[in-house]
Amino acid sequence: MRKTVLLVTVLLLASFTSLYAQMQPTINAVEVKGLKRIEEGAVKAKISQKLGEPISQEKTNEDIKNIFNMAYFEDVRVEIEAFEGGVKIIYVVKEKPTIIRVEFQGNHKLEDAKLKEKISVTPGSIADTVLIQDNAVKIGKFYEEEGFWLTNVVPVVKKISENEVSLTYQIDEGQKVKIKHIVIEGNKNLSARQVKKVMETKEWWLFSFISSTGFYKKEQMEVDVEKIRNLYYNNGFLKVVIAEPEITVDNDKKNMTIKVRVSEGDQFKVATVDFSGNTVFDNDTVRKKITLTPNSLFRKNVLEKDMVSITELYSNNGYALASVIPDLQPDEQNKTVKIALNISEGDKYKIGRIEISGNTKTRDKVIRREVRVYEGETFDSSKLKRSYERINNLGFFESVDMVPKPKYEDKSVDVDIKVKERPTGFLSVGGGYSSQDKFIATADITQGNLFGKGQYIKLKGELGGTSSYYEFSFRDPYVLDTPYSLSTGIYRHQKEYIEYDKEAYGFYIGLGKPFGEYWKGDVTYNFEKSDITNIDDDASVVVKDQEGKHTLSSVTTNIIRDNRDNYIDPTRGSRSMLTLTLAGLGGDYGYFKGLIDSGVYLPWGAMTFMVRGRFGYASAIFGKKLPLYERFYVGGLTTVRGLDFGDAGPHDDITDEAIGGTTELIFNTEFIFPISPEMKLKGLVFFDAGNSYEGFNEFGSLRYTSGLGIRWISPFGPIRLEWGYNIDKQPGESSNKFEFAFGSFF
Repeated sequence: MRKTVLLVTVLLLASFTSLYAQMQPTINAVEVKGLKRIEEGAVKAKISQKLGEPISQEKTNEDIKNIFNMAYFEDVRVEIEAFEGGVKIIYVVKEKPTIIRVEFQGNHKLEDAKLKEKISVTPGSIADTVLIQDNAVKIGKFYEEEGFWLTNVVPVVKKISENEVSLTYQIDEGQKVKIKHIVIEGNKNLSARQVKKVMETKEWWLFSFISSTGFYKKEQMEVDVEKIRNLYYNNGFLKVVIAEPEITVDNDKKNMTIKVRVSEGDQFKVATVDFSGNTVFDNDTVRKKITLTPNSLFRKNVLEKDMVSITELYSNNGYALASVIPDLQPDEQNKTVKIALNISEGDKYKIGRIEISGNTKTRDKVIRREVRVYEGETFDSSKLKRSYERINNLGFFESVDMVPKPKYEDKSVDVDIKVKERPTGFLSVGGGYSSQDKFIATADITQGNLFGKGQYIKLKGELGGTSSYYEFSFRDPYVLDTPYSLSTGIYRHQKEYIEYDKEAYGFYIGLGKPFGEYWKGDVTYNFEKSDITNIDDDASVVVKDQEGKHTLSSVTTNIIRDNRDNYIDPTRGSRSMLTLTLAGLGGDYGYFKGLIDSGVYLPWGAMTFMVRGRFGYASAIFGKKLPLYERFYVGGLTTVRGLDFGDAGPHDDITDEAIGGTTELIFNTEFIFPISPEMKLKGLVFFDAGNSYEGFNEFGSLRYTSGLGIRWISPFGPIRLEWGYNIDKQPGESSNKFEFAFGSFF
């Protein structure tokens, strides 16, 4: 009985619903009114009411909501008119006004251009309240990232006409909030100093205006949290947890404290290191690439280096897509971790097409001759890396990108070399100061990529209170498209020394050739005529003996090995040079001169340690003379900083003027650290030691200096500012010396 009643009820409801629908008027037309800028089709796409269907109040309400959600309208309503036996449903809208101008007021610390980069509202945008307010929040967050934690941003909308408004963000910047304290909590095994050392976020200090540290930046802090986590991973703490940093602003609203909470967990050692998947190389070959050993402390950075070493073993032998995936299996009870390295070898690939783009001036061959891989040969990632270094070291490009593009169907890798050129013709200005020459100014007009052929031409001038030097030089690294280099130049030099004057002019021509990847040699012939005049009556015998006009004819040989990653700003590698000069086959002067010069760059995280040593020897031969200017004068920016020219070496017994030595020994050490990587600005601390001697019997004693410096790879070329302190100051010497120069670092 109940089932019968239920069935009847359902049938009655269905009949009523059908009857109600038949009673509703049919929609015969849909229209949208009030549109001025928005396309009608975009609005109709949001309407669910269809032609031929009965009108529905529920659908009408939903349509109004959907049109509002488009965020283009400030009012939406519906009108219904009788139309051809049914109805026309009309959606009447009122568009929000358009923002015709976006301005900022009150921003003194951050420029308009920087603020515009952070917001999405622009002239032409719809004046949507939510959008405008969201962008006010974005501006506030940007200020917060720049250290302005008390900034207040208020959007002001001003009506210009019925359909247009202007938007102004009123900004009260407030003062920057300095980081007064960074507190590390929960650390038991690693000190707070160790943790803070890996962070880029630093407490504010006196020179924060140079280093741009001391202010909170959210993105940098997120990176720092990851660095702290990696620090613990590198010391065996696999279960470390780093909480979200807590920031507290002091009552005075000028300083903040950042608190980083650490849960270290237990320290793990390595139980075993296994690997699988290797078929190309045997187990012994792969095992040699692994330095992480059982019973040693687990270190993530060592594991990553081992994975890179294994990958390079394959990629250097054609397996371009080889990869190593680690599987860590911690044993909580024994505090050990099993490491399984799963090697995916992939197939052997060859080099496909090598494409060069972005070089509007530099010719393709200038770039291509630096590439160490060739189309059709086996893929070798080490050669690609070296190719990048050589192209970058040309100095013609602001950026160099080498993009390998695997082609799976024919097992080849195309290489796209994308370069962005920079100006290679520039005016370089430098200078210095010495007690002898006073202020010295130098100027070079240089074109390092003449006609896009990679040729080098320079006109150099140097003018001081007592000296002048002029030189015109030319160098072609691939003369006539051969592996030989040609260099030649003419020069004129005049200098007033304390005890004499010298005037000279001459020319030189040289040929060079590379030997292997990192070795090269060259031979240069030099001819010079000089005149030594105005010798003081009380000058030394060494000086008086060279009065008059002289002719020099010499041959110089250089053998150089250079594997630095970057010639202008190296971070790793070395440069060693042996220079031998023989003069006397013609001319008045006859001498032998040799110089050994070697420097090594060792990376240490983001910092670099450099050590350099030089030893020189010169001696008259063939019964002729050694020129005064070929003696070794130690002291100054390129030898021992903090000393004047020639201070470290023999002096005249009567006048106490520097006369140079026949031997020299110099050591330079530098600890180079980044100040602003974005600006390519670095600082350094140095320690120098050196001296020149009259002979081997005096060999041994050194002069010592130390100091500070700044290196900047500026858009105008490398700039070098250095201050040296004379540790063992002698009578008549200055206690310190400041020098600067534009040009290559040594």
